[in-house]
Amino acid sequence: MKKILAFLASISPGLFLIGYNIGTGSITTMAASGASFGMKMVLPVLLSCIFTYFLIVIFGQYTIVTGKTVLSSFREYFGTPLTLVVLTLLLASEWVSCMGVMGVVVQVVQEWSRPLTASGDGFSPLWMAIFFGGLIYILFWQGQHRFFERVLAIFVGLMGLSFLLTMFMVVPEPSEVLTGLMPNLPKDTEGFLILSGMVGTTMGGILYVVRSILVQEKGWSIDDLKLEKRDAAISVSIMFLLSIAIMTCSAGTLHPLGQKVENAIDMVQLLEPLAGRFAISIFVSGIVCAGLSSLFPIVLLAPWLIADFTGKPRNMRTLSARLLVFFGVCLGLVVPIFGGRPVLVMIVSQAAGSIVTPLVLLLMMILINKRSLMGDYTAKLPRNALMVFILLFTSFIAIAGIIGIFF
Repeated sequence: MKKILAFLASISPGLFLIGYNIGTGSITTMAASGASFGMKMVLPVLLSCIFTYFLIVIFGQYTIVTGKTVLSSFREYFGTPLTLVVLTLLLASEWVSCMGVMGVVVQVVQEWSRPLTASGDGFSPLWMAIFFGGLIYILFWQGQHRFFERVLAIFVGLMGLSFLLTMFMVVPEPSEVLTGLMPNLPKDTEGFLILSGMVGTTMGGILYVVRSILVQEKGWSIDDLKLEKRDAAISVSIMFLLSIAIMTCSAGTLHPLGQKVENAIDMVQLLEPLAGRFAISIFVSGIVCAGLSSLFPIVLLAPWLIADFTGKPRNMRTLSARLLVFFGVCLGLVVPIFGGRPVLVMIVSQAAGSIVTPLVLLLMMILINKRSLMGDYTAKLPRNALMVFILLFTSFIAIAGIIGIFF
């Protein structure tokens, strides 16, 4: 048991990223993709995960070598106005995600619970949102960074087990999965929006900014560069596996019937008759764990990012930090109170998040080429070529997101 705990502690930054990355945003976009296109979008997910591995390593290595985090470096070398634009876009994307994540979770739980209530209405979305939001805030109030890591490890483990079990119950033909590795481009704006959302949830710029903070929190040094790469490899591998598991659940059931996922409850209403009550209960458990594992880091991000921007210590017990987290939790009540389509909110927020990613990557590319900063670890030709390629890829995805949102 001690060895297992030690191993989990060694990959805790990666577990944090999994918990953040595989939330209801990933579930909705991957499920929407599986329902609309089957397994034809496997290649963009695979490429996103491969690129994410290299970017996680690059951003982590930057902090290990320089001792500096991303936003504070952006402000130092590129000025306050540009960094403020990056910070604003990142925070806006995350706060929109808070609304969508909680909306997805409570609507799915309500639909699943209808047979359990005498009225047939299911559990109240508002009370469920208050319950889940209160749970997250209590965990935040009581804990410190190490406690946060343990909570996320539990959520990630339960989420992964739920989705993998469901996948094996409804897995499509292996030939269909292999077909998804062939290059395919969407033929309509809906497809471009889903594509952008899929890549945005896997390659969002916030992921790399947070990676820098986590590496600094971990206290890794030059001697830990191999450990940092191992952590990144494990994290990204699990991200890919869970993303494909979610896509498979939808592709193996909804796609053959031409059904689409447009609302959160579609994933329960449409899947249950095809997969059965037991399978859908496991899938709903995965959605709840994914939602909580995503909301927990999301509400932490605002005080972390602002502390990074201002260069102040990341003290989560200050009044300002607690108010920011409370504000994030309250945003989770928006959809239950005012209504809306949380799946669309999530896809749009992920697509919007992908728009800021090229800017974050471009600024980091400039920094890792500063010999005064990086010394012997200054980027060489292969790394620069890879960064340029990834920058072009993310720019294409950003354009796809704009087309999907506005056209």
